[in-house]
Amino acid sequence: MIHSLENLIDQFNKLPGIGKKTATRLAFAILDMEIKEVEIFSNSLILAKKNIKKCSTCGNFSEDDICDICQNQKRDHSIICVVEDSKDIIAMERAKNYNGVYHVLHGKISPLNGINIDNLNIKKLIERVAKNDIKEVILALNPDLEGETTAMYINKLLKNFDITISKIASGIPMGGNIEYSDIATLSKALEGRIKI
Repeated sequence: MIHSLENLIDQFNKLPGIGKKTATRLAFAILDMEIKEVEIFSNSLILAKKNIKKCSTCGNFSEDDICDICQNQKRDHSIICVVEDSKDIIAMERAKNYNGVYHVLHGKISPLNGINIDNLNIKKLIERVAKNDIKEVILALNPDLEGETTAMYINKLLKNFDITISKIASGIPMGGNIEYSDIATLSKALEGRIKI
């Protein structure tokens, strides 16, 4: 194989979720582009890496020291929704029914992967709650073992503050089928039931 092509495939293959087949397809897509398009593409990668940093308030990605959401005075700054990473904010914002602010942990407690509390953005969350007039913290972490462990740890740390601590509901998704749901999902659905 051509060395330059093999190197390009290897670079794409390093990205999370990109297997060898997809990496090969992407490499050939680059070869089919005009040189000007490739230059624009590569420059956008470099600019993104140089210009995007973490918001000093919430940890979300931003080109400014403080992200657009934290700067927006129309949002309810007394409610903080805690998420694992910035991709979760994009998903929450698509739902268009949350008007508070966020706090990004940049992961979850996972000793098997070498991630402990010191690797996460938890200290800054506690500082925000202590210094600001926060009424509620919503824990919107993935409902897996690591997410649940992280939520329990944060809940324990926040118990000393006079705030509401809530967790997003989990259970059977809309359009889901009860007969195909696993035991843990059914248990969560029953626990999170609401009065109608």
